[in-house]
Amino acid sequence: MPDRDPPKSKPSHASVTPWSAGEPAKGPSGKERPGKGRSGKGRRFEDRPGKDFSSGKGGGRKPFGPRTGGGSRGKFRPEPRDREGPAILYGWHTVKAALENPQRRFVRLLATENAAKRLAEEGVPLPIQPEPVRPEAIAAIVGPEAVHQGLLAEADPLPSPDISELPAEGLVLVLDQITDPHNVGAILRSAAAFAVTAVVTTARHSPEATGVLAKSASGALDYVPIVTVTNLARALTSLKENGWLTVGLDSAGDADLAETPLRAPLALVVGAEGKGLRQLTRTTCDAVARLDMPGRIKSLNVSNATVLALYVASTRIAVK
Repeated sequence: MPDRDPPKSKPSHASVTPWSAGEPAKGPSGKERPGKGRSGKGRRFEDRPGKDFSSGKGGGRKPFGPRTGGGSRGKFRPEPRDREGPAILYGWHTVKAALENPQRRFVRLLATENAAKRLAEEGVPLPIQPEPVRPEAIAAIVGPEAVHQGLLAEADPLPSPDISELPAEGLVLVLDQITDPHNVGAILRSAAAFAVTAVVTTARHSPEATGVLAKSASGALDYVPIVTVTNLARALTSLKENGWLTVGLDSAGDADLAETPLRAPLALVVGAEGKGLRQLTRTTCDAVARLDMPGRIKSLNVSNATVLALYVASTRIAVK
């Protein structure tokens, strides 16, 4: 099951040098130099009051995360994944899957000479003419650490289906405030591998379907519909009213998932690492199960736990 991470400790400044920690600096004559102590203008950077750059406070950049929006009470309305611009898609599998998806609407497509040649050789449809660029131009957009493989596309976010429109068959995954884009991307990739009908997530406390998430999903964004809802408990209730069995996954579950009665259509509900399922989510599910591990480590990170749960559930449903 997802690991429950310990709370992050605040950064310590215990390692700063004595003069930056409040002791006045001294010159060759042994006299104190004004303005070089803790209250002076010559403070070192690490001794200055810090700004919270991760939260967007104090003048830093805003965090990578979803733009929030409201919805009407009692009705599930599709929420766009990105309210301020097109989705950024990079990497061969990610961009290729998007180009092959007739629902995608592109703003622009950047391709290096080698990438454009590969697109032509593999017969990938091109709904938009690629702009020839050098690899550095793409790296300047996505960062030097990103593996872009010479391709970058900007496209409109895909529409979110209404949860009531999901066909009552197979499996769906429901994500309860999983915010890490790497984990969500990996979960989407596993969902595509197991032919999951859809992934349900919340408009708030979930990453946008762009950038790192899209790259981690390796094309799954264009294979698995993402249903975005404003209230997860009401979404689960809607699924239950349409015949879905809802089973939450938690390390404190009542029984092992392999021994829990399962049937299709089945909705597996997965919580965030460190927090697990929220209380209202737990009580809304028909059952809460766990994954029993035979080894000394009894928990898995959320993406690994999800793929294992998909294997157990899909195998048992298929047998029936």
